[in-house]
Amino acid sequence: MTLDSFMLPAEHLAIRTITAETPTVENTKHFNSFKDFYPYYLREHGNSTCRRLHFIGTTLVIVILAFVIGKGAWPWLLAVPVAGYGFAWVGHFFFEKNRPATFQHPFYSLLGDFVMYRDMILGKVPF
Repeated sequence: MTLDSFMLPAEHLAIRTITAETPTVENTKHFNSFKDFYPYYLREHGNSTCRRLHFIGTTLVIVILAFVIGKGAWPWLLAVPVAGYGFAWVGHFFFEKNRPATFQHPFYSLLGDFVMYRDMILGKVPF
């Protein structure tokens, strides 16, 4: 056990040994359902600029997908991850200053983007 392990509650820590001498501590969370995940997702999006950038990115994803379907412009599908993740990751790295949930929980994170988008439109999550 290292001194770093005393900085976070035990339930938030997982220790993985890369070599016999160098343990690393990761903030790893496990969720049994999206219902359990979503409150964590919202805590990771506490910064209003980050949420707004997610909203812009998700709006662009919806617009691009509608354009692709309406016009059959299939090459535009390549712009979907750039639009969606580009805005979101700028929000996380520069404003929220945390690591996107996508890296540890890709499916729940994607679903969380659209649920938060809906909740922002409905006024349940502030802009």
